[in-house]
Amino acid sequence: MGGFFGVASHRDCILDLFYGTDYHSHLGTVRGGLAVRDDRALTRVIKDITNAQFRSKLEHELGHLRGCAGIGVISDFEDQPLIIGSHLGVYALVTVGRIANLETLCAELFKNRRTHFSEMAGQTINPTELVATLINLGDSFEEGIRYAQDVIEGSCSLLLLTNDGIYAARDRLGRTPVVLARKADARAVTMETCALPNLDYDIERYLGPGEIVRLTADGAETVRPALDAMQICAFLWVYYGYPASSYESINVEVVRNRCGAALARADHVTVDLVAGIPDSGTGHAIGYANTVDVPYGRPFVKYTPTWPRSFMPQDQRVRDLVAQMKLIAIDDLIRGKRLLFCEDSIVRGTQLKDTIRRLFASDAREVHMRPACPPLVFGCKFLNFSRSRTALDLAARRAIQQLGDGDDQLADYTDPDSDSHARMVEHVRRELGLTSLQYQRLPDLVSAIGLPKEQLCTYCWDGAEPCAGCGTHTAHAASTGMHARPCALPA
Repeated sequence: MGGFFGVASHRDCILDLFYGTDYHSHLGTVRGGLAVRDDRALTRVIKDITNAQFRSKLEHELGHLRGCAGIGVISDFEDQPLIIGSHLGVYALVTVGRIANLETLCAELFKNRRTHFSEMAGQTINPTELVATLINLGDSFEEGIRYAQDVIEGSCSLLLLTNDGIYAARDRLGRTPVVLARKADARAVTMETCALPNLDYDIERYLGPGEIVRLTADGAETVRPALDAMQICAFLWVYYGYPASSYESINVEVVRNRCGAALARADHVTVDLVAGIPDSGTGHAIGYANTVDVPYGRPFVKYTPTWPRSFMPQDQRVRDLVAQMKLIAIDDLIRGKRLLFCEDSIVRGTQLKDTIRRLFASDAREVHMRPACPPLVFGCKFLNFSRSRTALDLAARRAIQQLGDGDDQLADYTDPDSDSHARMVEHVRRELGLTSLQYQRLPDLVSAIGLPKEQLCTYCWDGAEPCAGCGTHTAHAASTGMHARPCALPA
């Protein structure tokens, strides 16, 4: 997915920028970069972090960087930040999101013979460079950013570093968070609020959907007010957000505890031990265990000193190997036990299947699984939080296909009270080799988060999405597709 951090300060900001960006490392796995502005020019550094941590790759660069303003990014795909020269001036840019209509926008630009792209990776256009090209169509940074937000389908939040400060813009539907913070001599902007307390920043406020501000060391000026409709990604709280962070003033760990409690209240199984699939299942498991008064334990521990995140390698076989090597079973907590595991979600199920096999190989008596969210039926088309190439990579969608049904029947499977849903869950249970499998119900997840459902993106579970043409909360079934947004590049 990716994450960013920016600082505008009355003094040198490099340490704040470096460590603030580092606190987004759990969001991206491919590139890490910084751009800083001093009195003379913009300077950037980008490193490959595929097989190393951002901090270890960038730390030796700190002695060469100076400046009172800067932006940093952890990216899951493209090289960032970019430094752009245009009629608006020289600026640096980082983006987070997914441009679903990238090819259409590029084709329109090429048709008018008005641009070229140089930050290519093979035959793939760097999405951040496309955003810069769209911004450059405006007569000012404010106008250009607003224009880019309006024509991009999918999502795009960004930081833009100029001689006059940092422009921060939240995605038009607020799918990703953007937060302003302050301390005595500096202002910061971040996606993860966990980056703030150890750097002595206090949260000032959360940007609204589509809002654009210009940040300086003295404060933030709103240059485009927030829009009404919000569709923040609910999966932030379920999985990829950091436990110490808050979004819309709602803490991730607290929500995960509430998710686990909701799973427990809906359950009737008798077990000896409750555990979480490390690490993101831990908060859910604690909530479950506290609610049913069953001991919480760790029959698996994660060996983290050398093994990276299991989804970091592009090759599925390597990801599976990494997942196997970094989880170490504790047989004394497994042997003869009825175990219940809370997991953030079941995506592909390949790594989970191996984990379950290893539990039974260690003589577990029973293994029950309780995902903290409903079955993932639709692949996300708004954020790059999954490397799935097709919806059939999803365990639930694959089960639907193997049960012989097509896409026109998906709505039946998303109804937790339907026979189709029960058959899908049973198919996944047998495929994984579980004693029992029970998913979270969507209303319980929404209640645990604490926002109205219309302010949450729940597309991956129920296929609901806002109207792309009118920007209202109107939900349209996934089978009908989004309302078409005409490409509106100026002639």
